[in-house]
Amino acid sequence: MKQRIYNLLNENQIFIKFLYTLIVLNVISLILESYQEIKQDFNTFLFYFEAFSVFVFTIEYLFRLWTIDLSPKYTGSSFAKRLKFTFSSLGLIDLFAILPFYLPLLIPIDLRILRILRLLRLLRIFKLGRYSKSFKIISSVLRETRSELGVTVFVAFVLLVLSSTLMYYIERDVQPEAFASIGHSFWWAIATLTTVGYGDVYPITGLGKVLSAVIALIGIGFVALPTGIISSVFIEKVQKESQIEHHQEHQECTCPNCGTVFKGKVQE
Repeated sequence: MKQRIYNLLNENQIFIKFLYTLIVLNVISLILESYQEIKQDFNTFLFYFEAFSVFVFTIEYLFRLWTIDLSPKYTGSSFAKRLKFTFSSLGLIDLFAILPFYLPLLIPIDLRILRILRLLRLLRIFKLGRYSKSFKIISSVLRETRSELGVTVFVAFVLLVLSSTLMYYIERDVQPEAFASIGHSFWWAIATLTTVGYGDVYPITGLGKVLSAVIALIGIGFVALPTGIISSVFIEKVQKESQIEHHQEHQECTCPNCGTVFKGKVQE
C-alpha cells in the first residue's frame, strides 16, 4: 500500500496533472480575491474551493511524509528521512501551503498577521517546482552558477556602497533631503546601476552628474553579466536534456523472452 501511494504521488501522471491544475487555480483564486466585487459575489464559492484545496494538499503532505522513507533521495532511518523531508525546501513549501488555513482555527490571531498568513498561500506556486520540468532546469542552473552569481552579487554590493557614499558627500550640501544619508543615496545607486532610472532622486551638481553617468555606463554591462552566466548554463542544460531525450527515442532494447528488438524510450 505504501509503495502504491508513493508511486501515485511521484509517478502517476494523472494525479500529477491534477495537482498541477489545482495549484494554478489556487493562484488564480488568490488574484480574484483581490477584487472586492468578485470577493463579495463569490465569497462562499472561494471559501469552499480554498477548503477543498487545503484538504487535498493536507492529504498529499501527510502521505508524502508517510512514504518518504521509500525515496532514494534521503538516507538514514525512517525518522531521519522524514525529518530531512520536513525541513527541506519542498517540505517547507508543502507545509506553508496549508498552514495559513489551520493556524486561525487553532489560535487567535491578529487581523494584520492573518493577512500575512493569507499571503503565504502564494507559496503554493512553488509546489509546481516538483512537477514542472522548466522549474527543475532553472533550479539546477541556479545551483550550478551559485558561485559565479555570488561573486557578481558581492562586486555589485561593493560598487553600490562606493557609489552611494561618493554621491552622498557630493550632493548632501545642495540636496540635504534627497541625499540625507548614505542609506538614502543607496536607493539612487540601485536605480542607476540597474539602469532603471526612476528619476525621483538625481544629482544636480556637475560632479554628481559625471558620477551618475559613469555608474549608469557600468550598470549596462554589469547587469548583463549575471544574465550571460545564467543564459550560457541554461542553453547548455537544455541542449544536454534534448540530447538525452533524442538518445532515448532512438535507443534499441531486446526482449529477454522472445528476442524482439524495440526502438524508443526504455520503460523502467
